[in-house]
Amino acid sequence: MVLTHTTVLLQEAVSALLNLHEDAKPDAAPRRFVDATFGRGGHTRLLLSQLAAADRVTVFDKDPQAIAVAHALADARVDVRHEGFANLGALPEASVDGVLMDLGVSSPQIDDPARGFSFRFDGPLDMRMDTTRGESVADWLAYAEVQQIAEVIRDYGEERFALPIAKAIVARRQAHGPLATTAELAQLVAGSVRTREPGQNPATRTFQALRIFINAELEELQQALAAALKVLKPGGRLVVISFHSLEDRIVKNFITQHSREVYDRRAPFAAPKPLALVAGARIKPSVQEVEANARSRSAIMRVAFRTAQPWADVAGVEGRP
Repeated sequence: MVLTHTTVLLQEAVSALLNLHEDAKPDAAPRRFVDATFGRGGHTRLLLSQLAAADRVTVFDKDPQAIAVAHALADARVDVRHEGFANLGALPEASVDGVLMDLGVSSPQIDDPARGFSFRFDGPLDMRMDTTRGESVADWLAYAEVQQIAEVIRDYGEERFALPIAKAIVARRQAHGPLATTAELAQLVAGSVRTREPGQNPATRTFQALRIFINAELEELQQALAAALKVLKPGGRLVVISFHSLEDRIVKNFITQHSREVYDRRAPFAAPKPLALVAGARIKPSVQEVEANARSRSAIMRVAFRTAQPWADVAGVEGRP
């Protein structure tokens, strides 16, 4: 089975990373960009097509399949790192011209039954972004207590039937052994959810919650945003595409916190320190893009620009996550 991926907000994201008026100068210094969530490389490919031979792109991804695609680019300008994007903080301070984060799960991950991300296909209950390490959803559900499971489903899936679902999971485990497949989980959730929004599968929120939890997605996003602030040059661009409210809320709050003057709690009467970011555009897919790719409908892209404020002056003051 050939698994394809349509990159969301492709032109918009790359245009936001590049200042075409300044970056097009023939004598411009070499630039460095970060694709913090490479996926299948749609954004990186377009970005490379607009960069000079001396420019560089560092790409991060947890998924071994994505890393294989990145290596297949065979482009000397690309530095491939099989790591989560929180590790972009290991790059030198103020060394990057633009950071792109395209959050969530990719179509090839969703559409591959062996990955266990989707209730639409029967497969092992895995959901790990990095299949080389860590425990799967099935591993965790084999021992987690009712309250733990309920908290995860409620907090990360915003599921109002989290407790009945959690009780059903543990009751099933005690009676017949742990859940092992996506079909088993989807069927169990369907029997525990009394009402659901029209057109939405009853298991949607539960699958989202377990995926986010098992991959520590929200915690890693917070770490990655702080790291991006450290590695961006003055004037560097932060571009983040999110697909659900939990992610977007974190991104929005981060940009808001760092787009205002902040105060040193240790010196309350001192002058406020200058802002670290300038908030830019908030962009959603066009009607045409949504019609061509339904999975883009929930996407929101936020853009911010790094100011000249040194990282050392930002650290330790109110407003840092």
